Amino acid sequence: MNNQVNARWGIVAIVVLVVAMSRLIPHAIASSLFNFSPLGGIALFGAAYFKNKYMSYLLPLAALWVSNLLINNIFYAQYFDGFSWFANPEVYFAFLLIVLMGSSLLKKISVPRLASAAVSSSLVFFMVTNFYVWLNTVLYPKNIAGLASCYVAAIPFYWNTLASDIFYVGALFGLFEFVKRQYPSLVLEKA
Repeated sequence: MNNQVNARWGIVAIVVLVVAMSRLIPHAIASSLFNFSPLGGIALFGAAYFKNKYMSYLLPLAALWVSNLLINNIFYAQYFDGFSWFANPEVYFAFLLIVLMGSSLLKKISVPRLASAAVSSSLVFFMVTNFYVWLNTVLYPKNIAGLASCYVAAIPFYWNTLASDIFYVGALFGLFEFVKRQYPSLVLEKA
């Protein structure tokens, strides 16, 4: 059983880290793909498949941090004074909420639950990160109208987030189900 858990954990971790590196693609080739990111799918995947709930939070956050190190220090280095170790705390907070939500929604995996989780993930990310923009910049007045304006201005960015969450949830969960069928030893027995 222990080898079965270790093999499953190792495959899940490798899939998450490899997919996380696909986050670099939009920054390297096309700004029209901004916000097309695997991180929502990774957060939901970790929430569903890690028995150790500590790891379900740690691995998606580690994937975010490592990919941010590369993005911030290669593609956006001109915006930082020196090497950037940590930026955008609101994004980390959004992904913590997405893992929490996924832990609840994906106790049983089905296509409707995955679709609901993907859409919810996009909405959580949109609401949290744009609330942070409204709260911490001078771009919008600090009232309900300013908050509404901030959310309206961010709608064009939402579509890539939604598309990527749907795509990566389908790809990650589909790939893992395929691998489990090929290697039945990865299926954990119900306790």
